[in-house]
Amino acid sequence: MNHPVKIKNALVSVYYKDNLAPLVKLLNQYGVTFYSTGGTEAFIREQGIDVVPVEDLTSYPSILGGRVKTLHPKVFGGILARRPLASDQEQLAQYEIPEIDLVIVDLYPFEETVASGAAAQDIIEKIDIGGISLIRAAAKNFNDVVIISSKNDYTELENILAGQEGQTTLEQRKEFAKRAFNTSSHYDTAIFNYFNQEAPLPVFKQSVQQAQTLRYGENPHQKGTFYGDLDAMFDKLNGKELSYNNLVDVDAAVAIIDEFTDPTFAILKHTNACGVASRGTVKQAWIDALACDPVSAFGGVLITNGEVDKETAEEINSLFFEVLIAPAYTEEALSVLTAKKNRIILKRKAVELPTAQFKTLLNGVILQDKDHTVEGPEEMTTVTTAQPTEAQLKDLHFANKIVKHTKSNTIVFAKDNTLIASGVGQTSRVDALKQAIEKAQAFGFEIKGSVMASDAFFPFPDCVEIAGDAGVVAVLQPGGSIKDQLSTDMANEKGVAMVVTGVRHFKH
Repeated sequence: MNHPVKIKNALVSVYYKDNLAPLVKLLNQYGVTFYSTGGTEAFIREQGIDVVPVEDLTSYPSILGGRVKTLHPKVFGGILARRPLASDQEQLAQYEIPEIDLVIVDLYPFEETVASGAAAQDIIEKIDIGGISLIRAAAKNFNDVVIISSKNDYTELENILAGQEGQTTLEQRKEFAKRAFNTSSHYDTAIFNYFNQEAPLPVFKQSVQQAQTLRYGENPHQKGTFYGDLDAMFDKLNGKELSYNNLVDVDAAVAIIDEFTDPTFAILKHTNACGVASRGTVKQAWIDALACDPVSAFGGVLITNGEVDKETAEEINSLFFEVLIAPAYTEEALSVLTAKKNRIILKRKAVELPTAQFKTLLNGVILQDKDHTVEGPEEMTTVTTAQPTEAQLKDLHFANKIVKHTKSNTIVFAKDNTLIASGVGQTSRVDALKQAIEKAQAFGFEIKGSVMASDAFFPFPDCVEIAGDAGVVAVLQPGGSIKDQLSTDMANEKGVAMVVTGVRHFKH
């Protein structure tokens, strides 16, 4: 073995004691001397094992309400001493400091305390000082010291020691040190981000402890990894593992469905909605959403905000799709939907989503608040002679929810809580409008009597003119162009009602 070290002395002081007993008992069999504090000391004694209180080693009691227990040269000296260095060995002997070969320490549950909504003082008391210092010291001296900083590693160390007669190799100690520095850096990031909420420093820090290797990235020649806890958000009831592209589409699907409260179905392809409908039932919402663009729906991601029953599942079953997401399914529905093993069926769980989004760009990272704004009828200002009816205002609101989640430049047609057609990701707004008209006509939708929403202002009156000629009765746009009046004049000429919101919804 590479530089084997036999454990003689261990410092054990942990918050979580799950699965600790078997490891402690094994160490005791190898004649290890234990040093400990407080509850862990009592726990070790309960196993029938002798333990030396840290106070006996340092000749100092735990003081300041437990804030200072292990911060002492006799503890840190035993951890940090360089075993091969004669001068270090001389000082250990001079000050009667035992070599500590194993440190098992975890940290106060800071993140859990913040998440619980605890008072500020309770949160501050969960900032670990001694524990984080012990972890860093032991990890730094991995050449001779084993550091265990998580209860998840107890069993692994137990297996190593059992297989190697109480010894560890340098490679094993270095691996545990790597994990320890991950523990400490994640902990410090959580504390910093807690303090950095008000008047934040211009610093970007993120630490995610869970990861899932994906089959590949956007394309097979690209590697892909998801960092996060998908199990907290979804129960996967059927199908293969989610791919990188699946996850991007699922994210977009969740974002758009959360805009709606009535029973709604949305169908997405490459993050853009190709079908959305709100109806009295989930089944009817599905039927009408699919009718928007059944061609693009093939191989898409489907999402609803209501329970999927057997009848709805039988309707969905005729389409090839990648992913279906719903908050609930009946047993009969699952029996239908899971007949094909590769279909990914996700049951969405209630979980708080981040309020900011970021991505790598150039040689850095850009971060922004999520766009949580959708302007309803109360935020719409009519600028034309023609006034939108109550039904038209409702449809404009519906269209505005969709246009917000569609790639710019984009135009959305809607009528009766249904997406009629959209033009997405075009380099000009006129092209987006023409694309939407063409798609509506291709699937037999009547544009006459529909409403139109635009994600940004009209720089020229041409879009309003084309829409009016096509039969659009009401238009929503943010306004803000120096030529807004030309678009208003055109709307008046065509007898179209137009409202402005003052809020742009670019999506790049």
